[in-house]
Amino acid sequence: MGFGDIDWRKLIASVILCQLAGLLGAIFTSPAIPTWYATLEKPSFVPPDWTFSVVWTFLYLLMGLSLYLIWRNGRDRRDVRLAMGVFGLQLFLNFLWSVLFFGLRSPLLGMIGIVFLWLAIVGTIWRFYRISRLAGLLLIPYLVWVSFAALLNYYIWLLNP
Repeated sequence: MGFGDIDWRKLIASVILCQLAGLLGAIFTSPAIPTWYATLEKPSFVPPDWTFSVVWTFLYLLMGLSLYLIWRNGRDRRDVRLAMGVFGLQLFLNFLWSVLFFGLRSPLLGMIGIVFLWLAIVGTIWRFYRISRLAGLLLIPYLVWVSFAALLNYYIWLLNP
């Protein structure tokens, strides 16, 4: 694929869609960080708060690039429609986790939500990889980070009965 072969509308729309999911989640996350989240007991391996926004911005960019690589194959293909549907589900579950954990201030509901999110990411990677190896591989850092986030969520749940 050359530079001239890029469908810029689809690329920009894919990246914006994913970044928008992050911004919507931030509506629930941002107010809770200095208040509720600051009062929680956290495990010793929790990174500084600023790390999360930097990592998530980068991950949403990778997600957008990955989505674009699938979408450019055309929505007339059944495998592309299914892959994009699973992607949409995981993107919704990503947003929902912010609502459950930060909005409802529930590490337990967050833990339940992140398990479903993790499964949806695995399903997305599997479907994307079958269409475009690069698209699937671009989601691996996302899976790794959500795995780490699940571990943090679990310890926060344990430490804050």
